[in-house]
Amino acid sequence: MKALTFSSFGGPEVLEYREVADPVLQPGEVLVRTHAIGLNFADVYRRQGRYHLSGTPPYIAGYEAAGTVEFAPAGSPFRVGDRVAFADSPFANAERVAVPEERLIPLPDDVPFDTAAALLLQGLTAQFLTRDSHPVQAGEAVLVHAAAGGVGLLLVQLARDLGARVLGVTSSEAKAALALEAGAAQVALYDHDWVGAARAFAPGGVDAAFDSVGSTLPRSLDAVRIGGRVVFYGMAGGDPPLVDPRVLMDTSKTLTGGDLWNVLRSAPDRRTRAAELFERVRRGALHVRIAGRFPLADGAQAHRLLESRASSGKVLLVP
Repeated sequence: MKALTFSSFGGPEVLEYREVADPVLQPGEVLVRTHAIGLNFADVYRRQGRYHLSGTPPYIAGYEAAGTVEFAPAGSPFRVGDRVAFADSPFANAERVAVPEERLIPLPDDVPFDTAAALLLQGLTAQFLTRDSHPVQAGEAVLVHAAAGGVGLLLVQLARDLGARVLGVTSSEAKAALALEAGAAQVALYDHDWVGAARAFAPGGVDAAFDSVGSTLPRSLDAVRIGGRVVFYGMAGGDPPLVDPRVLMDTSKTLTGGDLWNVLRSAPDRRTRAAELFERVRRGALHVRIAGRFPLADGAQAHRLLESRASSGKVLLVP
């Protein structure tokens, strides 16, 4: 089979589209032929050598894809030809992937492969942030960083669907337009006084801020009201400065973290949560923006686009 691989760490130029051996199924695994693969910053970080990798070169990155079952062992709930997707199984940047059956998510006939591959990882992230990290309530005012990014656009839509008013923060007017289109009530720019904008948007500050930038964390704490909450879930802009816990005590504010893998602990977790996302897509409450589709053979170009941060939405690889 063909796969997008790398044997050394570096820029997109280290990626190689090459022939590799088909996966060897282990007990409880299902063979999936991929139709659409989601590209994520984690794939970039692995290529750069910033994330842990197991095994030996050539490495195959990727954790998210949608496709059809090519082989399922006896007793499996899946059958050959079933439409499936997954968000947390390795070696997805290939034509075939061996996936533990508990990590497979049945894909309804009315959800396209592209939509599933573009939605699951980031959609499940946005979902748990607005449900588990800070359960968004109707009438709240919330701030969403990087509001035109993959997770950001979905966060804006989910928070709005839950009845909140959303202030997005973006880096450009073009991205601000996308956040407004997704349902943000207002958008502030990073090179302006976005903390002031948050305090004007909601007197005293917003109820919650979702921060995926990291370096903005102290300012996010300034933007939330007394008794408000900041959810920290990413470091796209660099490591966050240390936070003095006395600030939290003096202002009765809460700082919490968020990691998807702490809530996706079982097959029912994955499938129930994914089914809720599919239902939101079905009724038009959630729209998935695809920034670009690249043949798997042109994976280096896809990586370059993602790293440029010029894209808004999801970048897909197509075998």
